[in-house]
Amino acid sequence: MTQHNEPITYAGAGVDVEAGDKAVELMKASVKQAQRPEVLGGLGGFAGLFDASALARMEHPILATSTDGVGTKVAIAQALDTHDTIGFDLVGMVADDIVVCGAEPLYMTDYIATGKVVPERIAAIVKGIAAACRQANVALIGGETAEHPGLLAADEYDVAGAATGVVDKADLILPESVREGDVVLGLAASGLHSNGYSLVRKVYASAGWGYDKHVEEFGRALGEELLEPTRVYAADLLRLIRTDGVDIHALSHVTGGGLAANVARVLPKGMGARIERSTWTPPAVFDVTQRVGNVPQDDIERTLNMGVGFVAVLPAEQAATAIEVCAELDLPAWRMGEIARTENLDAAEAEIISGAKGVDAGACQIVGSYA
Repeated sequence: MTQHNEPITYAGAGVDVEAGDKAVELMKASVKQAQRPEVLGGLGGFAGLFDASALARMEHPILATSTDGVGTKVAIAQALDTHDTIGFDLVGMVADDIVVCGAEPLYMTDYIATGKVVPERIAAIVKGIAAACRQANVALIGGETAEHPGLLAADEYDVAGAATGVVDKADLILPESVREGDVVLGLAASGLHSNGYSLVRKVYASAGWGYDKHVEEFGRALGEELLEPTRVYAADLLRLIRTDGVDIHALSHVTGGGLAANVARVLPKGMGARIERSTWTPPAVFDVTQRVGNVPQDDIERTLNMGVGFVAVLPAEQAATAIEVCAELDLPAWRMGEIARTENLDAAEAEIISGAKGVDAGACQIVGSYA
């Protein structure tokens, strides 16, 4: 048996426990701001505690849960050494999925894996997560930072999160509520959000564009545009859902798979959305990305959100009220289409998308040209 002459320590193997402890100390102030009255205990316990006694006042509480990451957008954050915005992407991807069924997200935990714990970098990531949680009225009640030397480079990391929410069964938003003649509203995205970055990064790398390149159409550097944080919709959508005179029949979070696929999956079988491109103009980043990469339209629309972060389906007579509520929340919204029976959608006019994400649900087609 060969014995190593020098003692091998955990620190020598690349794991710095003291750096991890310092990171926790640096993030405490941020986490403290992302709380709700129901949170029990402080940071550092083996489990986050949340007082769920309020659920007893619901007639039939249903828990909703979601977990996600932010994909390869973290590569851009690492390249630019900017880490305090990626948290908005994480909270948006997780908490906003929960609102789709009408649930209120209550609490969230995060997980950060990195090749080397740099306390200031970890604290910056958590600062963004906490700020986004505060915006969504979600408590950040725990998390984990893992140091993986040899698996990840010293400056590499990935983030993931999970959240839990609740809704009374009577208030669940289910596909069965959707009716023929309902209106489809588009809710504006803040930019690319957190999907399709493998395509986006490939486009600009192939063109030789550095992240410091000033792009006239953006009015800022490419990297700044690509790091634009995901809009967090949770609190605003709950306001809309709870507005008198607004009966939301369906909500769709436009994430991986693009607009049509994500709308189709929240509609009942036999119903389809007909969406008109002429009702909005996608932000410049979508047009520039498509032109620089010569990306086919069907491919870019199946990959990116095209400027639509969320979709709401509701009765036609309530559309104007919903748009007014969104305007008060500084959330641009517009009427972009309507619901019809799938059999009445004209396949000769545009492709009809259905069966996305393995869901046997409704359908969606997008017609015309962008404004």
